[in-house]
Amino acid sequence: MLGTDKDAPVREAAGASSLRTKRMPNISGASVRKLLINNAMIVVMLLVIAFFLYRSARFGTVDNLSTILIAAAPFALIALGQTLVILTGGIDLSVGSVIALSAMAAALVAKNNPNQLWLALVTAMLVGLAAGAINGLVVARLNVPPFIATLGMLTLASGLAYVVGDGAPINGLPATFGAFANTEVLGLKIPVILMIVFVVGLALVMKRTVYGMRVYAVGGNRHAAEIAGVKSRSILFSVYMISGVLAGLSGLMLASRVVSGAPNLGAGYELDAIAAVVIGGASLMGGRGSIWGTALGLLLIQTLNNGLDLLIVPAYWQDVIKGILIVAAVGVDVWANARRAS
Repeated sequence: MLGTDKDAPVREAAGASSLRTKRMPNISGASVRKLLINNAMIVVMLLVIAFFLYRSARFGTVDNLSTILIAAAPFALIALGQTLVILTGGIDLSVGSVIALSAMAAALVAKNNPNQLWLALVTAMLVGLAAGAINGLVVARLNVPPFIATLGMLTLASGLAYVVGDGAPINGLPATFGAFANTEVLGLKIPVILMIVFVVGLALVMKRTVYGMRVYAVGGNRHAAEIAGVKSRSILFSVYMISGVLAGLSGLMLASRVVSGAPNLGAGYELDAIAAVVIGGASLMGGRGSIWGTALGLLLIQTLNNGLDLLIVPAYWQDVIKGILIVAAVGVDVWANARRAS
């Protein structure tokens, strides 16, 4: 009969089969390897979590997850500030001492003004702001290398923390001083909420604002950035100020958690903050890194600390294991970057 096509159903079936074939993802060994390389740090994190889940029944509980997040919050703030500094090619060694000085100053104000605890919050942030501003001025205006400038602030702030308390911790604080770190909102403690807010907020700032682009530009090539019209000194000054304010807030968190001010609070925290940033994929030369990477690096360190504590691993062996993991994690990241570039 005219107008009929006996082969039409066959062609339609073949076309449908071809369309399904085109829509199916092409999964191969090479694509899997590429996926693993692009997400090397996530793979490391999942392996660490899997190990601790296997070795400890308590590790995977909701209470333990809450413990990890609470412990991570103060570190997260200084690690975020450190990220901005490192993106410009600098480093801030003073954050640990700024934590101590801010905590002591906030504790002293809270003790003398028990009914005006908001003053303690303002004091901690102002102390951090002042320390960061000094670092920024010395680095941006006097062109002192960041390592030297912040090392000097480390010593200065550490000494002042002891001066504030006459060489002793500040105790006898009002019980309400602990409200800042120990109050829960929607099932999360305030430090955890602040950590989430700052991580998401700074990630958006660095990804979607002109300021974020300028920070990366200064770290990538300061001279080229200045030719393009970027005020590099202002950018440098701002990142150290942000780092200082976040360190001050972190100091208040730690002091509020134990309802006491200690002049050695925050000692060594700067090293964990730098480790988190580097593990997260940032370059110490500047211009490369991300807020999300830092958050992942921080959670890796805190997860490791928590898991080793649950397994009752001695503190000195914990340091050995963490050191090996940090070097291994950075090595994996370097290898992954090299493979992505090739």
